[in-house]
Amino acid sequence: MKLGLRVLPVLVLGLAAHATQNLDHLRILGPQGVNLWKLEKAAAAAATPELFAQDGSSQLFQDTEDSIAGFKAQWFRQPVDHFDKSSNATFYQRYWVNMRHYNATKGGPVIVLDGGETSGVNRIPFLDTGIVEILSRSTGGVGVVLEHRYYGKSIPVANFTTDNLRWLDNAQSAADSANFMANVKFKGVEEDLTAPNTPWIYYGGSYAGARAAHMKILYPDLVYGAIASSGVTHASILNWEYMEIIRNAADPICSGHLENSIKTIDGILENGRFKGTLKRLFGLQDLRHDEDFASVIESPLGSWQSKCWHPDFTSTTFDDFCATLDKPPFGSEISSLGQLPYGSPGRMITLPGGLAVDFTILNYAEYIKTHIVSRCPKGLSTEDCFGTYDDLKYEATDISQEWRLWLFQVCTEWGYFTTAPPYPDHPRIVSKLLTLGYESKVCHQAFAPGKHFAVPSLPNVTVVNDLGDFDIAADRLAIIDGEVDPWRPATPHSEYAWDRADTPLRPFKLIPGGVHHYDEWGLLDLADEPPEIRKIHEEMIDFVGEWLKDWKAPLRD
Repeated sequence: MKLGLRVLPVLVLGLAAHATQNLDHLRILGPQGVNLWKLEKAAAAAATPELFAQDGSSQLFQDTEDSIAGFKAQWFRQPVDHFDKSSNATFYQRYWVNMRHYNATKGGPVIVLDGGETSGVNRIPFLDTGIVEILSRSTGGVGVVLEHRYYGKSIPVANFTTDNLRWLDNAQSAADSANFMANVKFKGVEEDLTAPNTPWIYYGGSYAGARAAHMKILYPDLVYGAIASSGVTHASILNWEYMEIIRNAADPICSGHLENSIKTIDGILENGRFKGTLKRLFGLQDLRHDEDFASVIESPLGSWQSKCWHPDFTSTTFDDFCATLDKPPFGSEISSLGQLPYGSPGRMITLPGGLAVDFTILNYAEYIKTHIVSRCPKGLSTEDCFGTYDDLKYEATDISQEWRLWLFQVCTEWGYFTTAPPYPDHPRIVSKLLTLGYESKVCHQAFAPGKHFAVPSLPNVTVVNDLGDFDIAADRLAIIDGEVDPWRPATPHSEYAWDRADTPLRPFKLIPGGVHHYDEWGLLDLADEPPEIRKIHEEMIDFVGEWLKDWKAPLRD
């Protein structure tokens, strides 16, 4: 079997930005995203043995892995279906516990971090030095990372067919968390730390941030307080604003290079005369469909979301890309292409065959060849690796096909298809060929109708938005977002949302210069953090402390 047929697809919503962020940038797994994901996964698989049990999930909880940063995996039994009482199928949900600061005499809250759309292993840094450690230390509480159903090793099914994914939805996932909170027994702890007998503070970032807000709305008797960081509480079919944030927040020279290059590239693709020369320049001459070409060259833009203040997880990928675009020709008298107008003689180069382009496009092509096309394994064509019109590429449904998970959620309830702006004359840094039709076609390529479930023609985003949308609010629900987070348009800090006051009971905070859930990372010594991060952490410690002052144990019958 060719790798290109089954093991290629996508970068994702949150997919693989940092070692701890994997799927959480909530970038959409569009058709090209699936292919890039598969390339990344194939490379990783060559170095890392597969840990999943291939005959189903029943044995996964017996995992004997060593502890991670001193935290050993534990397991909680969950129903596969919380709402069908005729079903007795169960699975084991994985979690990790930080007991460093718990004092049985004084008591303390439970700070639970929702693992979201990735393996819970990727959230351990937040349990060790990040926001869970920070809040559990300040409150004398217990810290927990709870892995999301279907992700990591919390897998309730034997494979990822359409039918077997039907329990991967918002309602079932929220019920998992509620059941865990109400019934978990922590090893070595005699006290009852279940909700509502103990105050639980529910934290999540990105998709998990929306879940944190939803948990406060759905289960207010169990969730005493919640913190939604970069919480995408507004689900939408189109997500063109994601790239708009990047366009406006990036260095203006870089944005200008991108806008001009994309306009030129779209013109060449539309005219058709030099289309073959253009694709050859990018190393993509074998790629048959123009939409796939447009999608591949969009790939570097998702690295904006990989920006991070933490020294161990920081990424310079986007800045490196911008620097490449701006490099003048060798021997040029200028130090930056931005010193000359786009298309001026000093920036133009004529390629074999007669196509004349700005030097920025030559730089763009070199970056794509070096950093994207080079991922295609030897012996495969770029059509094998990056083409998205062969339905066979999406056939595999075994549990190693993790790309199917978030994509299924996108296709059924969340949306977020990252397209070009819907207005013809609007400035853009992605091709106009990235339409809703192209970005969403993977839903029906990947998920053939099953016997018990069929993916809808478009995601039912109402399921998400009925829980509060932009206006979601409750006492002891904190909203924290980043100023230049590309997911900000889907949060309560969106320009489409109403402005609101920031109070201790209902915190509403925007991190200056912050990108995606910037408050989730932390250093053991807050004094070593950047000023804006230290400030938000101190504010979080303060408002959680104020919340806990008001907590009263429920009356018992």
